[in-house]
Amino acid sequence: MTAMTSRADSQPLVVRRLLATDDRTAFQSGNVDLDRFFQRFAGQNQFRHHVGTTWVALTRGRIVGFVTVSAAQLEVGLLPEKARKRLPAYPLPVLRLARLAVSNQAQGAGVGRALLRAVFTLAWRMADDLGCVGIVVDAKPEAIGFYKTLGFQELEHRQGGLGDRPEPVPMFLELAAVPKPADPPAG
Repeated sequence: MTAMTSRADSQPLVVRRLLATDDRTAFQSGNVDLDRFFQRFAGQNQFRHHVGTTWVALTRGRIVGFVTVSAAQLEVGLLPEKARKRLPAYPLPVLRLARLAVSNQAQGAGVGRALLRAVFTLAWRMADDLGCVGIVVDAKPEAIGFYKTLGFQELEHRQGGLGDRPEPVPMFLELAAVPKPADPPAG
């Protein structure tokens, strides 16, 4: 996928794949877990382990947001009933939106939406190249409303043990509801 440019806070915003040489040390979103992941593990996961790819939003060469995605599968029985009826009864390919964060300075400037447009482009690319029925995200409780405004629906929730942290809520957006990119993705 090529870099995408839009306007956020009246500065050009470029979204591109994370490079090994990108300086991630100064990034702060206000969420210590997301910041730690980005600073310490995003590079390892992408360049060494190949378990996810991180895309960054930059303004004036400074990283102001990131999103990490990976291929995943979803059991058809977890989908909303409407989507379940027309799909085969075996694990289905999805794009997992694993992490999304915007720096403190850029929050409210459209960076998160620009990163989501990149995710939508990747979902369509995955559908064309490999197969993909939609996007799944484990939304933090404070982000559920944001994802609902984009059309994500809550999935069946299985309790897990996260200790004292609030449990994320799995949400799904079927591919038919994902806006198609204006330009075909490169690749």
